[in-house]
Amino acid sequence: MAKTVSSYTCTECGWQTAKWVGRCGECQQWGTVVEAGQKSGIEKRVTTTRVDADRAARPITGVATASISHWPSGIAEFDRVLGGGIVPGAAILLSGEPGVGKSTLLLEVAARGARAKSRVLYVSAEESVSQVRLRAERTGALDDNLFLAAETDLSTVLGQIEAVNPDLLIVDSVQTVASSSVDGLPGQPSQVREVAAALIRVAKERSLPLLLVGHVTKDGTIAGPRMLEHLVDVVCQFEGDRQTALRFVRALKNRFGPTDEVGCFEMTGAGIEEVPDPSKLFLSKGAPVSGTCVTIAMEGRRALPVEIQALVVKSAAPNARRVTSGVDSNRVAMLLAVLQRRAGVELADHDVYVSTVGGVRLTEPSADLAIAVAIASARGDWPVPHSLAAFGEISLAGEIRPVVAAKQRTSEARRLGYSTIVDSSAGGIQNALALAKRTGGSIRDQEIDTAF
Repeated sequence: MAKTVSSYTCTECGWQTAKWVGRCGECQQWGTVVEAGQKSGIEKRVTTTRVDADRAARPITGVATASISHWPSGIAEFDRVLGGGIVPGAAILLSGEPGVGKSTLLLEVAARGARAKSRVLYVSAEESVSQVRLRAERTGALDDNLFLAAETDLSTVLGQIEAVNPDLLIVDSVQTVASSSVDGLPGQPSQVREVAAALIRVAKERSLPLLLVGHVTKDGTIAGPRMLEHLVDVVCQFEGDRQTALRFVRALKNRFGPTDEVGCFEMTGAGIEEVPDPSKLFLSKGAPVSGTCVTIAMEGRRALPVEIQALVVKSAAPNARRVTSGVDSNRVAMLLAVLQRRAGVELADHDVYVSTVGGVRLTEPSADLAIAVAIASARGDWPVPHSLAAFGEISLAGEIRPVVAAKQRTSEARRLGYSTIVDSSAGGIQNALALAKRTGGSIRDQEIDTAF
């Protein structure tokens, strides 16, 4: 009699084990290990199959190359991330936080494809067709070439593909579609693997571009087994704070293009709009004031000017406050210590507030110099002109260290009209502050209390 062996799988990360355990050995989550099914413990015999002549292995130099044409989605920022457009037969996974705008973006892609006389099938497993229709009316995505289907069964979805014969397939989302041939609820690792594999197999056979929506876990990673990311050709992450209108799409994996491109979008009442020049979103307007400085940040391969604002006021409390928004608080605390020790800027009895404009978050150390200039400007009450940009990493010794893509940052700053660039060529933090102050001048003829 054949011996059966139970298989248990973690619903969070896909980790598998031969026996049940209360805690996953991979992600360390409790109560996520469930039985995935039964499989035979008898080893199957491996038989040798004759290979056809046209499928025989050959030297790589003898393999003919076929030109793969990209299918433009109609959204330039999305095509930038994909490497020029959607490749026929490619499986693209788009993930992001709930409510960030994944469905809105893909509905816009579907509408633009339909207007280009392509048949698009949009399968919604989370909304009814009437709900999708209401959203399409609001965003202006109505077209006769756009077909809607609300299905959660894999076999029915495959039947819809046979009936419509689309040029583009969108499934929202892969975690809510289930296969009747696999045990388990929708979203479990076994179901996600089966659904994704079946859809990708159909996409490859038909050269049908496939766009899948993927859920994320509470820590921001893509839900389901890690195998899902290996199966698809492109993995895109849709990022953005729901409190702001700015959205970023970046490629984490791309078999047909670079993985360091970023697409910028803005959520509006009429849907989602691409932002080809996002620099205006991160800069304030008006006359130069103290406590502001522009840095050139890198989002993928795109250089973006971002304004950093600082406010320094006399503290009324025994312990001065340090409040940040959009920048790392620990990094700001280190810069405050460097400014006081290496540049003589007295900040111990002052409250310091540092924020970015437009809700963007800066994590790279190249923003150190701009943060330091903004804080020193706010402390000394001298303005930084709009024509000055600063970038560079500041060490604990007060040295300004060079950063990656310095030439690209400088070139973009010059193109945008920044005539004065303060970077690692200044040498130290004292020289950099002196250059910024000399360029901007003084508001009330007050000298900053520094040692330079």
